[in-house]
Amino acid sequence: MKFSALVLASVVGVAAAGKPHLSLSVRDGNFDGLDGLDPTLSWENSARSGDLDISYGVEASARPTTDIASLPRKIWGQASTSSNGWGVSARADMDAQDLGNADLQIDANNDANDLSLRLTASAGNGFNVRSVEATKGIDLDKNSRVTIRPRVDLENDTRDVEVNYSNGNSNVRLCASADNQEVTWSQQLDGDNRVAPTVNSNGDISVEYERRLSDDSSLTANLKPNQALDLEWRDAAWTANINMPIDGANINGANVNIKRDVSF
Repeated sequence: MKFSALVLASVVGVAAAGKPHLSLSVRDGNFDGLDGLDPTLSWENSARSGDLDISYGVEASARPTTDIASLPRKIWGQASTSSNGWGVSARADMDAQDLGNADLQIDANNDANDLSLRLTASAGNGFNVRSVEATKGIDLDKNSRVTIRPRVDLENDTRDVEVNYSNGNSNVRLCASADNQEVTWSQQLDGDNRVAPTVNSNGDISVEYERRLSDDSSLTANLKPNQALDLEWRDAAWTANINMPIDGANINGANVNIKRDVSF
């Protein structure tokens, strides 16, 4: 415990030298006064050691409390380097209350071959691979591009392949697995409007509509009949998400989350 506290204090002290970032969200539920606010403060910094680019940071709650040990939420670190045309990075995310375990993500990218690989795993009592995926891009001509992404989820024992085709203002996405096949067609109608219907082999249909209100403001609506209507409004640093469950023609209440990011 003393070792964990020392490591945490060292990381916070070094990361605090960077630029802090405050994210202010509204928690779900009914609260009195300002108890419904959920402020989160994060710091990050970077350095270089030999051929390695290193970045690190900490995320902590900014809520008043007498239990200081409960404030830190997450500590993360990332190292990146390049070798023989490959860019490789490894990132570890740790729960500040459980420094004995970490979520790992390893990425490798080769720009010359338009190929990238990603592996996610967990480390603690052992090294357990969670998922593996690869992405291969193919430029058909100046405006057309295809990307193929096979994925294996070892935790849930699932495998699928995602194929994306883009051509100017149109994009078609096909995701196929043993249990389901899904197609999404995204069409940019003009500079301010985009629509994207999705249909799968189970007969489920959804439609996403995005409207650009200004350079830094947009409204996105995603309708899933008999499931939910999701709205997201972005206005500069403000983000509001509204989820409204749907049963037939009835809307059963609404869940609202409002968030603002503040950089110092």
